[in-house]
Amino acid sequence: MNAIAEGLLRPKSQSTPTSEARHVKSPQNQNEARPTREEAEAAVRTLIEWAGDDPTREGLLETPKRVVKSYEEFYSGYHENPAEILAKTFKEVENYSDMVLLRDIELQSHCEHHMVPITGRAHIAYVPDGKVIGISKLARVIDVFAHRLQTQETMTVQIVKAINETLKPKGVALIIEAEHQCMSSRGVKKSGVDTITSQFTGVFEDPLMEQRFMQRIGRA
Repeated sequence: MNAIAEGLLRPKSQSTPTSEARHVKSPQNQNEARPTREEAEAAVRTLIEWAGDDPTREGLLETPKRVVKSYEEFYSGYHENPAEILAKTFKEVENYSDMVLLRDIELQSHCEHHMVPITGRAHIAYVPDGKVIGISKLARVIDVFAHRLQTQETMTVQIVKAINETLKPKGVALIIEAEHQCMSSRGVKKSGVDTITSQFTGVFEDPLMEQRFMQRIGRA
């Protein structure tokens, strides 16, 4: 790993939850206040002009449509429900009760302050309490929250909170390591710096369990 700006955030499991309402409009209000695609494309044209270029020149004519289409991918998490993703569980696991861990999950998000990329890795584990989830669902839940405008700290809490509330495991551990382009490509312009956030709940608050998790992701 390159230089690390390490801010290991370890909120207690009873820490104040981050409200979904901060990031997602309620279903009944989601469409009525949303600009049309045409309005969104017009906004992109305005930004092109503000930057100093001509949105009517050949190379930029289709840019507003492409930008709006890319935003549908970048921010698709606003239209997904993590509870639905985690709803299907399995009990026929021969009473398995040890750590289930996924490491080095690719993560791509966007900073809510500058709307520039956040790229990195997530390492997540949980200890089941009678039921397990399909492992791909853990990666999908990370993507749901990553594909919104975010701070890394908020995203860390939201992912763990969603898994705890829906799956109700004995504990969850999460570490996110990511580079922020708001720091690497603007401002102080320091590239190769990872921001690290973490949260440990339940059995992972035990130092021995935390150590096992860190060893398995190669960070001990």
